[in-house]
Amino acid sequence: MSSDIYKNKKMAFPAEQKGKKILFVRICSILLGALFVFSGFVKAIDPLGTTYKIEDYLNAFGSPFSQFVFLAFPAAVFLSTWELVMGLNLLLRIYVRFTTWVATVFLFFMTLLTFYIALKNPVTDCGCFGDAIVLTNWQTFIKNLFFIALSIFLLINRKHLYPLVLPSLEAIFTVSFVIVGIGISVYSYFHLPIMDFRPYKVGVNIPEAMKIPEGAKPDVYETTFIYEKEGKQKEFNLENYPKNDKSWKFVDQKTKLISKGYRPPIHDFTILNNDNEDISDIILSQSDSTFLLIMYDINKTSQEGAKKAERIFQKAQQNGHSFYAITASTDNDIQKFTERTKISFPFYKADPIILKTVIRANPGLVLIKDGTILGKWNWRDFPENFY
Repeated sequence: MSSDIYKNKKMAFPAEQKGKKILFVRICSILLGALFVFSGFVKAIDPLGTTYKIEDYLNAFGSPFSQFVFLAFPAAVFLSTWELVMGLNLLLRIYVRFTTWVATVFLFFMTLLTFYIALKNPVTDCGCFGDAIVLTNWQTFIKNLFFIALSIFLLINRKHLYPLVLPSLEAIFTVSFVIVGIGISVYSYFHLPIMDFRPYKVGVNIPEAMKIPEGAKPDVYETTFIYEKEGKQKEFNLENYPKNDKSWKFVDQKTKLISKGYRPPIHDFTILNNDNEDISDIILSQSDSTFLLIMYDINKTSQEGAKKAERIFQKAQQNGHSFYAITASTDNDIQKFTERTKISFPFYKADPIILKTVIRANPGLVLIKDGTILGKWNWRDFPENFY
């Protein structure tokens, strides 16, 4: 009797193991699919942000890659749509053989790329999750190692991934996913990202977001002084450098960041007037409604948008509201653009990276009061009651 029970258990064991394996395969499929859907979605809702990141890559890699910067926007739309489709196909197990192969090849390439980036640091972060989740280059590489392992496992065990969609409908679903992916990118490009993960989202008080909390860890630097005596150079630190020894001649000073401290969400908001004076505090302390017209690159600014902004400027002046047009362009480019469009509002200067971060539009309008962001609009959506 006992031997029969043993035999039955022995026979059931492989089936039980197989069931666990199938469950694990499906969990891996869900994890990998969710990764691609999330990664593709956060890129699709911010196509300009993805474009800027691809431009950073191409410029960092130098020639001949920098010659293809003009392809950054279509590449951004393609990449986000590609990831979104791969993710949804994995979740619904559509075209399983093709999808698992493509996912594995894609992740293999991305793992090699992120390993190179982690070693060389040509860019500060990979941008794989847009502004939603910012990872260091090494964190990105480790993340890719984990998911390439999942992808290879799925590729080997793809026979356990039974489609959740009828074979006759797989093409329809895939094409629908492509249309949705492109549609999200196009909508976000012509308007604004449907979700804003950046520090300048509506409702944020900029001065508050610039504060460093009491007790926050500061940056820690190591300072090295190089002095020379009798033709020989020697390095000193802050504790032992020959401050009062006239026989040593100062040569150079080096500062190295040892550990990074707390950095507030907004840490570089600076606006300059024509005299290169920082007027950020003046703008952020105004208690009335204040308009910030962001035109990060005059040469890429919509002339129609600039003319709409001119009407808003005129009405703002009539109602006693402040209006600041902010750009990173040169004075010469500003003058040419002003003559061409007949606009009359004054310009102020800021770093282009700040302006691109504030709003994904050129031009884009930001309404603030007491330093709090009340609204943001792409030039195509400027409210009619503003002009």
